[in-house]
Amino acid sequence: MWAELLPVGRFAASGGYRRHAWNTADAECRAWFEQQARARGLHYELDRNGNQWAWLGDPQGEGAIVTGSHLDSVPDGGAFDGPLGVVSSFAALDRLREREARFTKPLAIVNFGDEEGARFGVACVGSRLAAGVLTPEQAFELRDADGVRLPDAMERAGQDPTAIGADPARLGRIGAFVELHVEQGRYLAEDQSVGVASAIWPHGRWRFDFHGEANHAGTTRLDDRHDPMLTYANTVLSARKKARLAGALATFGKISVEPNGTNAIASLVRGWLDSRAADEATLTELVEQIHQAAAERGERDGVKVELVRESYTPVVEFDGPLRDRLARTLHGAPVLPTGAGHDAGILASAVPTAMLFVRNPSGVSHSPAEHAELADCLAGVSALADVLEDLACQ
Repeated sequence: MWAELLPVGRFAASGGYRRHAWNTADAECRAWFEQQARARGLHYELDRNGNQWAWLGDPQGEGAIVTGSHLDSVPDGGAFDGPLGVVSSFAALDRLREREARFTKPLAIVNFGDEEGARFGVACVGSRLAAGVLTPEQAFELRDADGVRLPDAMERAGQDPTAIGADPARLGRIGAFVELHVEQGRYLAEDQSVGVASAIWPHGRWRFDFHGEANHAGTTRLDDRHDPMLTYANTVLSARKKARLAGALATFGKISVEPNGTNAIASLVRGWLDSRAADEATLTELVEQIHQAAAERGERDGVKVELVRESYTPVVEFDGPLRDRLARTLHGAPVLPTGAGHDAGILASAVPTAMLFVRNPSGVSHSPAEHAELADCLAGVSALADVLEDLACQ
């Protein structure tokens, strides 16, 4: 399974992946998921929000145990973030069938759509829609860098956009959701292949619009300029300093410039801030401080600064009894928090959720250098199989 997925959406120049929502590579990944489901005799289903499901047992049954992750990527992302969870889910089911496990509850494997938000700017679109966190009206306003609307992209890919929306009946039938994911950081010790998540830091995405004045780079005196790039650059440095002082994280990783000419002073710079902290109060204060610093610098530069919050996820404490049950099943596996967002975090408000992490020796993620050793991946499959057997075969 791993070998089949590796070439899909891979960009030769970087070695990373460009599996973005509703593009060709995403369609290939979806076709792969459906093929894996049907090859195992599972009931394949595509829900109203574009999430894929593979069912063992009655899809309408109560108390279903669900596992899985996502197959899309960030721009030039690694091979493990998302796909490891989906591949491991199918492999864990195979292992349980080898054990002749007797299932007493429905079991499903899911591929949530557009988890990374690489194309339309909002993460976890599939799970957010299902949970009612993202409304259809909000989703219809999303556009990619080329101006393509999310519903138009869905329709071109064969998905009916008019059907999207909250799916409480489906979520209400789920007894527990367990997501396996490659570790994004380097916190598991050398003798610990698998860990259990305790919580997800609150996090969000904010768009800073820096409005300046376009002019000629070769004829406009420095004192006569209203250059939004200066304000943006100062804001990036300020964000780093304030995040360090707060013990939090702040990253400007995406930028757009108008008119984007080498010999032109920009009229508009848009920068997207990703920020995360251990608690919501710290995160709120940090973003306010960054905004204030941007506005103050903007006054000096003759630049107007606007701030738009595009997405936000509050702190997620995973279900305590479920988390502790996983740790016991895995003989005292370490429990650790994460700063990364996941579909499991979105569903946590409606469904008991938990996560397993597979060790990443490099600590690198969202990069072609992302890696997990085969032995650790197989340990993850074994751990997930043990957890699913405990939850679905009692």
